Amino acid sequence: MNILLAVDGSTYTKKMLAYLAAHDEMLGSSHTYTAITVQPPLPPRARAALGKETVDSYYADEGEKVLSPVVKFMGRHGVQPKTMIKVGPAGETIAKVAESGKYDLVVMGTHGHGSLGKLVMGSVSTQVLANCTVPVLLVR
Repeated sequence: MNILLAVDGSTYTKKMLAYLAAHDEMLGSSHTYTAITVQPPLPPRARAALGKETVDSYYADEGEKVLSPVVKFMGRHGVQPKTMIKVGPAGETIAKVAESGKYDLVVMGTHGHGSLGKLVMGSVSTQVLANCTVPVLLVR
């Protein structure tokens, strides 16, 4: 199975990784993994003032801070995931990558807010569910 791991460095990412480690059928060499993190875009004025090279370096550094612990965790379990850093609206971007990359499953942690919380605050997991035809496993 080709699995996309949506990670953001939060405690919910850690819970998702713990879930994978606790379920042998989910974590193993029989699957391929890609860990994706999506960085919010900097405001246009900041991007213009800083320049493309500085902005690209910033996105790469921030993405690496999120992905490094995930790669280390997966490596301890004998798995070497691919990594991907994207910039944009997180929910939509994850859904687009899942579709275009022909993934079999998206796995992500979720805060588990109720319906009212999702309505008021929005939710990356809600956006992924709304925009993605690939099955999504939410770990709470």
